[in-house]
Amino acid sequence: MAASPDTVVFIPAWNEEASLPAVLGELDAVLPDADVIVIDDGSTDRTAEVARELGATVVSFGENRGLRAGIAAGYREASERGYAYCGRVDADGQHPADELARLLVLVRSDACDVAIGSRFAEGEGYDDDRYVPSASRRFGIGLLQSAMHLRLGRRFHDPTSGMAAVNAKAMPVMARPYVSGAPEVEALLRLKAEGLRVDEVAVHMRERSSGESKLQGKKAVKLVLTVVGVLVFFRWLRHRRA
Repeated sequence: MAASPDTVVFIPAWNEEASLPAVLGELDAVLPDADVIVIDDGSTDRTAEVARELGATVVSFGENRGLRAGIAAGYREASERGYAYCGRVDADGQHPADELARLLVLVRSDACDVAIGSRFAEGEGYDDDRYVPSASRRFGIGLLQSAMHLRLGRRFHDPTSGMAAVNAKAMPVMARPYVSGAPEVEALLRLKAEGLRVDEVAVHMRERSSGESKLQGKKAVKLVLTVVGVLVFFRWLRHRRA
């Protein structure tokens, strides 16, 4: 009898029936021994059906609850199901499976507890111009990076990256309900408070196949203000959650 997989990859998804087949096919080709869970965030299309047809386990919400609920649910499922390692990619096709595999290797080797893929971090074979944002996006990204540096005490290039690999120690920390509109940033602050090791790793990312960037127009302003609020009021947010 084959051993049960020790790794799971979860995908938060809301109305992603068109992009899911390519994402799931790539994961199966690159990480054939990993289980896959799709967190269906109350989709009104065939997201859940497509995921099941392609062999993924599906956890469906009865209504759309937002990305922060999907992220927490993914890590909670990984922890409660007893996996040793967990990866996360988005459903829009932006995150290459081979890059997630690199992050999982780092976590498996105990080089860190959490490895986060970054479009902007430097790394051998990863040129600075591999991802060239617009002027408005560069401005928003710069503000986020400065705010993260002040709060974390280190430079963090891509604080809203959705690609990550974590070990079993980090899963319960990242599975707690998020109370802010910037769950990735809230997770980084939790990890620091718990003394867990976080590495930011240079990766390639593709243009999203659907949807819009968070760092555009009014969305950019709202996201920057949300992140700064999380950084400033993190202790209050923790108290509120408790």
